[in-house]
Amino acid sequence: MNRLIASLQFISALPLGRPRPFDAKGIIIHFPLAGLIIGLIVAMGDLVFTTVWPPGVAAVLDIALLAAITGAFHLDGLADTADGLYGHRDRERSLTIMKDSRVGAMGLVVVTLVLLTKSAALGHLHQGRFLALAIIPAYARGAMIFGMRFLPYARGEEGTGSAFFETPLAPVDFRYLLVPAFLSLFLGWHGIVLNIVFVAVTALLILFYRRKIGGITGDLLGAMTEVNEAALFLAVCMGGTP
Repeated sequence: MNRLIASLQFISALPLGRPRPFDAKGIIIHFPLAGLIIGLIVAMGDLVFTTVWPPGVAAVLDIALLAAITGAFHLDGLADTADGLYGHRDRERSLTIMKDSRVGAMGLVVVTLVLLTKSAALGHLHQGRFLALAIIPAYARGAMIFGMRFLPYARGEEGTGSAFFETPLAPVDFRYLLVPAFLSLFLGWHGIVLNIVFVAVTALLILFYRRKIGGITGDLLGAMTEVNEAALFLAVCMGGTP
């Protein structure tokens, strides 16, 4: 339980009391469960929002709530990634730009587009809405485990995230992703699409990061979360609602 709380404290702004002992691997492997808890909070908020407003308006409030719960933690990484990786910059220049706390034009554009995509997709989701809201944040945060497993830390030992890469991850460390995968079965064929899109987007991002800078950083992990989340909301409303 302490590891799950520590994971939530790391990737959210939820008031969970005193900080738990730092356990890098314990935090990492609990990302999917932490995401599921975040998703359940948003799903319950959606139940309230949809009793007062139409689905489209409730969708905007859901995405705002999700950003508030996470403290825009991953959105910040997405903005830095867009600024750093856009164009034909070399590896060192990209890493330097991503470390800059200022947000550039490309970062602002990409964050806006991702938020609009999530809101628009969710606004057209009716049946299966609660379940999708619960499990998509779990998938999106579980994607970070793949990034940490298959890519080295790009900033080396001096980077603030180096502790998360000290212990190699094993296949068993992905076990909590089985929870959203099982729950996705209740979405019918949309659940199958959801899993295919998750695997495809995660794999493509890993390949892209490897080609661009030969590794991964905290910002790139945040971008991986946000891009997956947007893609999965799009996937779950394909061809009509489940």
